[in-house]
Amino acid sequence: MEAFQNRISKMYKHYAKWARKQGVSCYRIYDDDVPEFPFSIDVYDKYLYICEYQRQHSMSEEMHAEWLRDCILLISGTLEIPRTLIFMKERKPQSGAQQYEKTATEKQFFEVLEDGLKFKINLKDYLDTGLFLDHRNTRTLIKAEVKDKRFLNLFAYTGSFTVYAAAGGAASSTTVDLSNTYLKWAEKNLIINDLWSGKHEHIQADVKQWLPEQDAAQYDVAVLDPPTFSNSKRMKDILDTQRDHVQLINDTLRLLVDGGALYFSSNFRKFKLDEANIKATSIKNISGQTVPNDFRDKRIHQCWKIIK
Repeated sequence: MEAFQNRISKMYKHYAKWARKQGVSCYRIYDDDVPEFPFSIDVYDKYLYICEYQRQHSMSEEMHAEWLRDCILLISGTLEIPRTLIFMKERKPQSGAQQYEKTATEKQFFEVLEDGLKFKINLKDYLDTGLFLDHRNTRTLIKAEVKDKRFLNLFAYTGSFTVYAAAGGAASSTTVDLSNTYLKWAEKNLIINDLWSGKHEHIQADVKQWLPEQDAAQYDVAVLDPPTFSNSKRMKDILDTQRDHVQLINDTLRLLVDGGALYFSSNFRKFKLDEANIKATSIKNISGQTVPNDFRDKRIHQCWKIIK
């Protein structure tokens, strides 16, 4: 365990200093850096959020549980973070309605700070925390682009892009997600930043079905960040981003004014963008700009800026 201990100690010191300069309280310090310890470790203010990647191993269930306890105690001692402030989950492939399901019901919400903005997170009850750290840079790009513009946020999750857009002076925003739970969470994120007003609309809908029903040329800037796959019972059809991305992108571009910008992202590692069938004037892969420095795994997502 010595290599693991040395690595997390070094990375924690380095990125804690880096984060203070960046004005963020949530950042990644470790991501599967030592093969024998397949974790991601994220700092959320004073809390630590550890995910174990699902891997093949020869340990029995009891041995594995004991090994995990030992790892957490080592992390706690090395980083001098009390065990009570450390949360642990197993990171494994999810599908269908699982993306909207709770894993617990403790309702432990905390507020964290990013770029001067507040966000509610939950490190226990849901499969994800409420704030995807790998899109921190993308949020900053949105904030810089939306002043006095109409903003559309699709597959919005807890609305972090909408918060950044509102803070950047967007004329209006439309936030669309299938989950009412996440839409309420998104509303709370706006409220705690004193950004909630009548010019921000939240819509519970299946994005794939909602897009073709809307009038054209309503928006200036849009974000489209779909899950890789979903077969939720609340959807009329299965969503497969690799299969459906051309339709999703073209349907979103239809809602933009000429020259409008769409930020499209996917975290599916095998994803291939079908540029030839996208009806755009410009398509640029900006993943080099959008993946933050604290993510050594530069394949955490791909992101494109697509101009209508």
